[in-house]
Amino acid sequence: MASHSLGLSLYQAARKMGVPFTDENEPLDRTVNANGLNFHYLEWGDPSKPTLVMFHGVSQQAHSWDFISLNLSPDYHVIAVDQRGHGDTDWADDGNYSLDSMQDDMDGVIEGLGLDDFNLMGHSMGGRNSFIWASRHPKTLRSLTIVDTGPETQRRGQDRIRNFRELPNNLDSFQEFADRIKEYTGRTEEQVLGALKYSIRQTSDGKWSWKWDPATKNRGRSGGDPNWPTEKLWECVQAIDCPSLVLRGDRSDIFAEETMVKMGEVMFDCTTETISNAGHLVQGDNPVDFIAAARGLLSRVNG
Repeated sequence: MASHSLGLSLYQAARKMGVPFTDENEPLDRTVNANGLNFHYLEWGDPSKPTLVMFHGVSQQAHSWDFISLNLSPDYHVIAVDQRGHGDTDWADDGNYSLDSMQDDMDGVIEGLGLDDFNLMGHSMGGRNSFIWASRHPKTLRSLTIVDTGPETQRRGQDRIRNFRELPNNLDSFQEFADRIKEYTGRTEEQVLGALKYSIRQTSDGKWSWKWDPATKNRGRSGGDPNWPTEKLWECVQAIDCPSLVLRGDRSDIFAEETMVKMGEVMFDCTTETISNAGHLVQGDNPVDFIAAARGLLSRVNG
């Protein structure tokens, strides 16, 4: 039996984490062409329900939202997107993973899906992409949820993530990747094995590699995108005109509490909350409290 068949199913893992859900919903794998690339996304729930679009963090992919999507999909039409160079979306031929390129991607994906008057949620890289996009599209969103990121991030967490991403990209076995993730996250083997299959692929030589473009390592190495300095990012969050929620993991080494508090003070109709027992990947570390916070905003703005 292959090692990756030993992991928990999504429903088993959700129950083990205490995630409440009423239906064993499954997503549909979809593709939309935008900005010259084919974007893979997961579609959950009934398209007649209010739409929630999700963007993941660096080195992640759309399945990083599965606990949240499973809970929300009976009430919302959930679309979780693989960003360029991640998951099953195309890699950029020119190696461009700048914030500007990702803004163009978001424009293209959202237009390609015909979306308007929807809810937007983003974690880390996806959170920054989302709040920039929200600032550029007034009177478009019902709500915005920003997860563990802001106009400023902490160097310690950036270094930790960069060091992890600098480890060898190709390993001999699925299990070697599982061991690496267990050490990095502190999660059990059965939890890791259930989710890891979405993050790595087997190559033609029999080895295993991440499903993200190694060129994404070059993104932000100099401390940020020169086209988007910190001052400009603060201007973005202040320009957002929809109700917002900013979430932070209490163990996060990426997103300082002071930055979250300041965002709550300068943003329009903004609620902030620190999620206990969570690091940077808040929705995976403590999905129960994450869902409660997210539903608070979603229920208020979607009736």
